[in-house]
Amino acid sequence: MEVLYIVRFWVMTAVLFDFGGTLDSNGIAWKESFLPIYRKYGVRVAQEKFDRAFYDADDYFHVNHSVAGMGFEETVTLQVRDVFKNLGMDAASARSVAEEFISVSRANFRRIAPVLDALAARHRLGIVSNFYGNMKDILASEGLDRWIKACADSRAVGAEKPDARLFNYALEALHENAAGSVMVGDNIKRDMAGAASLGMKGALLWGDRFAQGEPPQSAQDCIILKNLDELPQKLQSAGIGIQNL
Repeated sequence: MEVLYIVRFWVMTAVLFDFGGTLDSNGIAWKESFLPIYRKYGVRVAQEKFDRAFYDADDYFHVNHSVAGMGFEETVTLQVRDVFKNLGMDAASARSVAEEFISVSRANFRRIAPVLDALAARHRLGIVSNFYGNMKDILASEGLDRWIKACADSRAVGAEKPDARLFNYALEALHENAAGSVMVGDNIKRDMAGAASLGMKGALLWGDRFAQGEPPQSAQDCIILKNLDELPQKLQSAGIGIQNL
């Protein structure tokens, strides 16, 4: 009697990550992560006013500052000072706000290091981020370039998520195709929909938002994560990077 054996083996594929809200926190975007810290240090403005000040600091950061070579700490510190300026408020507590955000972010970088180690053994890792143009410097300043081998920064590339060009930039740098690769992020429209437009699988880091409720129906085709620790096993369960012979 002939016996058929199925051999499973790993094929290197790409795992792309968003940065803000994905690597530096457990699914909470920068503005929402920053807000309670600002409140703690006495910023009591209306939500709409804070949102406008924050978005203006983001949108014009590359105009107001020379970003080349700028690492994480300097970037966050200047972004916070810009928010205070946009609010028309004294920036005496800006340093405290920035330091607390940086401290929390670095704690998360340390926490996910074993996850990135595990993933890098089986996948090629990249970043796809709507950022200021200095994402490579951010990664280097925090030691994340140990794992991240391709960086698609919207300001540097000239396209923003969910534009397929930004995802393709990272995939081409990793010499990988969209098929079989996965995008990990915290934003359904920018990260998940952008990946889906190329036929990539999406892994949504819902994370701390589970305290407020479940992910919406629009994320039903995604891998759902409570934290990044789940990612290696969930990729394996989904057969990402595995082929049968």
